[in-house]
Amino acid sequence: MNKEHEPGLIAAVLLDGKGGGHQVGWSDIEKWSPSAETLWIHMDYADPAAGAWILDRSGLDPTIAQALVAEETRPRSLATRGGLLVILRGANLNEGADADDMIAVRAWIEANRIITTRHRPTRAIETIRVSIETGDGPTDPGDFLVQLADGLTARASDAISDLEDEVDKLEDEVLSAESYELRGKIAEFRRSAIRFRRYLAPQKDVLTRLQSERVEWLSDIDRAHLREIGDRTLRLVEDLDSARDRAAVAQDELNNRLTEQMNRTMYVLSIVAGIFLPLGLLTGLLGINVGGMPGVDSEWAFIVVCVVLVLTGVFLTAFFRRKGWI
Repeated sequence: MNKEHEPGLIAAVLLDGKGGGHQVGWSDIEKWSPSAETLWIHMDYADPAAGAWILDRSGLDPTIAQALVAEETRPRSLATRGGLLVILRGANLNEGADADDMIAVRAWIEANRIITTRHRPTRAIETIRVSIETGDGPTDPGDFLVQLADGLTARASDAISDLEDEVDKLEDEVLSAESYELRGKIAEFRRSAIRFRRYLAPQKDVLTRLQSERVEWLSDIDRAHLREIGDRTLRLVEDLDSARDRAAVAQDELNNRLTEQMNRTMYVLSIVAGIFLPLGLLTGLLGINVGGMPGVDSEWAFIVVCVVLVLTGVFLTAFFRRKGWI
């Protein structure tokens, strides 16, 4: 599908009902009327030309049109007599992006027309486009919805598997390296898990609701596939909860280890201070510059003082050891 780019249009395909299709342009879209073939229009909602067509010339209800071009959206579905609005989220697998910065895909699906919008590229849509080129694409609107939901879920599953591998590494590092740097890694991991769950939890509800939506073009087989995808999404949410809980346990363990390490350090410093504090007191008294200091005129005074200090240190060490403090 290498048709020359047209403003506002990422791709427009007329599905042949057998898994294939051919690309069309704006002129074909304007002349299109419902037929046996399904028209799929895919646009970047941030493009002014796309926004103008959706809002002014698509023939959609204003509420639906606004949902297709909205900046911020959450997973949801809305069935009307004319069709079905579905908003889903997928992992952001674009280069240099965070997977948990999930991409919204908005779809309006009728019996003979599909309109999808997004701003950032998503691999689930690109996979559908490639499958149409090879003749293995969706055959009808219901099949399109199933393939879209399946593609988004599969890639979210891969991203969450990577998160689970990451928490495994974090747990190993906590046991082997008591480092303050791990705090930042664990906190970032927990933020990622929370961001994923923020959209996957309501997406699970959307997929569950789609199974019972009263739309003629959604067959029993499509509903069964959506049920399976919903179950997989539920497992992903449970995996996220488990990974987040494991990260919380790892953070508690790290905090305990760091606290124990600090306590050991403070304990050693306290013992050292307990030994040298009396010695410091003695040397301080002997160092005052006033008359009457004993041993000022004796050549053995310095040696005697040193011996006294050593004996005092030995006595204090033995005393602490007897008490079980060291």
